[in-house]
Amino acid sequence: MIQITALPAFTDNYIWLLQDHGSKCCAVVDPGDAAPVQAWLAANPGWVLSDILITHHHHDHVGGVELLKKATNAKVYGPASEKIPARDVALKDNDKVSVLGWDFDVLAVPGHTLGHIAYYHHGLLFCGDTLFAAGCGRLFEGTPQQMHGSLTRLAALPEDTLVYCTHEYTLSNLKFAAAVEPNNPDTAERLAKVTRQRESGIMTLPSTLALEKLTNPFLRSGETSVKEKADERTGTDNSAPDMVFAALRAWKDTF
Repeated sequence: MIQITALPAFTDNYIWLLQDHGSKCCAVVDPGDAAPVQAWLAANPGWVLSDILITHHHHDHVGGVELLKKATNAKVYGPASEKIPARDVALKDNDKVSVLGWDFDVLAVPGHTLGHIAYYHHGLLFCGDTLFAAGCGRLFEGTPQQMHGSLTRLAALPEDTLVYCTHEYTLSNLKFAAAVEPNNPDTAERLAKVTRQRESGIMTLPSTLALEKLTNPFLRSGETSVKEKADERTGTDNSAPDMVFAALRAWKDTF
């Protein structure tokens, strides 16, 4: 049985730790800082870090890789088209990797970065900075069309899929979602719940795709109410969902 735990890093990052209690091997996703992982290993003697999964090249996701590789000789997986430190296995769209006995499908999800990938195992999605709880990543390298396509691809996964993104941005994202859809009761309910959680210092992840499809405006660009709000913002007719997405993303960047 594999257990998934969050190791907080920096101010709002999560490094996901996957533990196989049978083998006492563990893996981490996007270790931007080696220290939280090393602290966990020191506090849990007998465990071996066997694998490191990377979604994209940004420093807050890869900053700890070289140190952890040097200390543990873990196998490092990352996107083929990005510069990933100490990478052993270069991954492309539709590749498969086996980690701790779990098979993961590799999904290319460009937008936040051009080579960004996600890892999907039945019921679990490690999506880096592509899909957030109630939001999505900024477009540092890709186009709105690419990001909209990536989010559409992730949204097509089973609704009970647990979404393990890498930042605690849920509260600010929901405040934006409520501005986009002030009459969405699911968003209002989620915003109230997450506000209470954050006031108590409780993390808001993982989410589920079902919840995202109800409350995440970036997955709702086909909804009439969302299109109308985007049109109101831009003063134009955003006639396609990717145009609605682009309008929302530009608004969120300055929200």
